[in-house]
Amino acid sequence: MAPFAGDRPELDFDVRWVHGAAGKDASALAAAGPPLQVHALEEHTYLLRQNKTTHYEAPFLALLLGAERALLLDTGATADADDVPVRATVDRLIGAWLERHPRPGYPLVVAHTHAHSDHVGGDGQFTGRPGTVVVGPDVDAVGEFFGFTEWPREIVAFDLGGGRAVEVTGVPGHEETSVAVFDPWTGVLFTGDTVYPGRLYVRAPEAFVDSLERLVALAADRDVRHVVGCHVEMAGDGREFPLGTRHQPGEAPIQQPVEVLARVLDVARGMHGRRGLHRGDGFLVVDVRGLGVLRLLAHSWRLRLSRR
Repeated sequence: MAPFAGDRPELDFDVRWVHGAAGKDASALAAAGPPLQVHALEEHTYLLRQNKTTHYEAPFLALLLGAERALLLDTGATADADDVPVRATVDRLIGAWLERHPRPGYPLVVAHTHAHSDHVGGDGQFTGRPGTVVVGPDVDAVGEFFGFTEWPREIVAFDLGGGRAVEVTGVPGHEETSVAVFDPWTGVLFTGDTVYPGRLYVRAPEAFVDSLERLVALAADRDVRHVVGCHVEMAGDGREFPLGTRHQPGEAPIQQPVEVLARVLDVARGMHGRRGLHRGDGFLVVDVRGLGVLRLLAHSWRLRLSRR
């Protein structure tokens, strides 16, 4: 296989993602699609999306294949491999890739965009898998594995081999272990739950603003072409889907333009310590400090009613 050098590949984002089902009968669930959808952005990069019929969060996962190792970002929301076969799907993708690019002893690193349960739920499926490291979902484990010496502000390289080295930086604010991963080969910046088309829940506003400032600076310094988060909670026309919904027809695309980073930063800076929902263009920033589930639902309903 040629090294990851030269012109970037053309990425294929022309995909209709599984978005759940309107009913719960067997025929509706069958029509909703597989429990874990796979789409190749290009030959060495895959996005996987958990079906909303299996969990309302419907998280996205990413599999990046280098010449020496593979990197899986997140394992989804479901532990049971019979319900959502994360490991079997990853094994199939790696096996097919190795048939095209044979090499011995190809290891897998399982890391996380952050430690919330809908992103680490499938970790146990990789227990005992040969040649596999599952990075622990805490700040110390993340820092030690990737070699951080100044968490979270440092940008560290993680080499996948053959000229494909991703860059990892800490982006706390949503959750203390949150990271963003930039892949120079594709130009994709993976932002986890920090930036995506939906409700961006903020638990530490000052840290969130600092993280966004550094992401904007990173994007200005690198050739970032797409921002890809871990959820879709908005329709293409900007309406937000209700919390907990398991059916989202007309979703916005998961990929966003680089300019979204600056837009999120502007909204975050303008919160000024005010809790609740703050609307942006294609997203909501939600300061959840002190907000219980019922209060968050009330805020969400009031916002929707105000837009009618």
